[in-house]
Amino acid sequence: MAAPASRQVRRRARAAPRARSAEDWWWDRLAPSGSGYHLLPSDSMLLVLSEPGPARTRAQRRAVRRTPRQPTPGHAAAKPKATLRPDPAPSPVPAPTPEEGPDAGWGDRIPLEILVQIFGLLVAADGPMPFLGRAARVCRRWQEAASQPALWHTVTLSSPLAGRPAKGRVKAEKKLLASLEWLMPNRFSQLQRLTLIHWKSQVYPVLKLVGESCPRLTFLKLSGCHGVTADALVMLAKACCQLHSLDLQHSMVESTAVVSFLEEAGSRMRKLWLTYSSQTTAILGALLGSCCPQLQVLEVLRLLNLMWLPKPLGRGVAPGPGFPSLEELCLASSTCNFVSNEVLGRLLHRSPNLRLLDLRGCARITPAGLQDLPCRELEQLHLGLYGTSDRLTLAKEGSPLLTQKWCHTLRELDLSGQGFSEKDLEQALAAFLSTPGGSHPALCSLNLRGTRVTPSTVSSVISSCPGLLYLNLESCRCLPRGLKRAYRGLEEVQWCLEQLLTSPLPS
Repeated sequence: MAAPASRQVRRRARAAPRARSAEDWWWDRLAPSGSGYHLLPSDSMLLVLSEPGPARTRAQRRAVRRTPRQPTPGHAAAKPKATLRPDPAPSPVPAPTPEEGPDAGWGDRIPLEILVQIFGLLVAADGPMPFLGRAARVCRRWQEAASQPALWHTVTLSSPLAGRPAKGRVKAEKKLLASLEWLMPNRFSQLQRLTLIHWKSQVYPVLKLVGESCPRLTFLKLSGCHGVTADALVMLAKACCQLHSLDLQHSMVESTAVVSFLEEAGSRMRKLWLTYSSQTTAILGALLGSCCPQLQVLEVLRLLNLMWLPKPLGRGVAPGPGFPSLEELCLASSTCNFVSNEVLGRLLHRSPNLRLLDLRGCARITPAGLQDLPCRELEQLHLGLYGTSDRLTLAKEGSPLLTQKWCHTLRELDLSGQGFSEKDLEQALAAFLSTPGGSHPALCSLNLRGTRVTPSTVSSVISSCPGLLYLNLESCRCLPRGLKRAYRGLEEVQWCLEQLLTSPLPS
């Protein structure tokens, strides 16, 4: 009697429903039974695949193929052809179940809001074009998602047929302008960053469309554009109340147009990029006034065939309010210019938040003039001299004034081509050996190309700066042969240290 009782217990245990785990619950939520989908786990993702229909036997597939087609309405049914040896009657098979209508696909099942968010991630990584243009051709749902103005926040418009004859280029610009008349209100209504490249004749109509349809514009770049007038810039400044960044490098813009724009929108300007010309003095004069109190970035790109001759400050003239929010200043050039300590002091006398100062080619700037600047947390200082004339008298002392002031914050230092002596450079770089609080220096890039730095000084700097990732020792006459090159990466810098410690000193 014990055996039948045990069998009954086992049967009851099998019949009892098994408790569902949390994993089973999630799987049922993602792919419910009967939905036509099943889950396939892989190494780094979970795939949701559609289940194939029930497998049909060979006899069923043959029966479907041999089933006579229904004649189309309005046409008589075709008479069957007589055969000499008719095929035997097939065995009776169950009629095939009627198939459901065509599946709309997974793309139509995704909510539009989720699809727009997915497109937004791709646009943030690679820009709106050409992805949005291609995605709009997939299906109607994707076309609807790609047409959302929120995705078109950054656009670059390059003039077609750049480099072609002027007559063909003008026609192409007019044709593109006709397309922009529809795109601006329907796609670019939430545009924030716009770049125009090589527009020659239709700049004003394009800027007028931008002013009428893009009130959220914050950044405008005109590269290689002609015909930028004061009326166009002033109209844009009035229409786009959030515009705070303007890049006019490599474009032909009159100084009066820039000055008029700064008078209208200078109170909110934060970033400004210019190309130096003979008329830049008027723009800098307006900047030294009170038109741009919130300016953070100022870059003046200097061409090779122009020299900057800033006007001296008259006697009894008080300096302007300056730029209290300025963080970056670039006055670099490939040859010598005439920027002096006085000019630099007029620009930065009220800029305590300066982080980047690029003065490459400014041979008249001395360490004493840099020491008087109010900024205390400078991170990047570029004083390299490239292609300067041998007739210039370079300072041989004063480099310790720079490193002692900013050794705790400097991340990049460029002293290439400077004429400081061996002892002066040794004292300057010794400031990185002891930093306040006992922490390691933040220096990660050091350019000493063409200087009189010695092997002992270089080895001391490498040992005291564990984060040094770039070191340029090209044309350093006091270093041994084979080590006068640029080192990139931690491994190469450490290899240089080992060679300096083991190599004999140069005679």
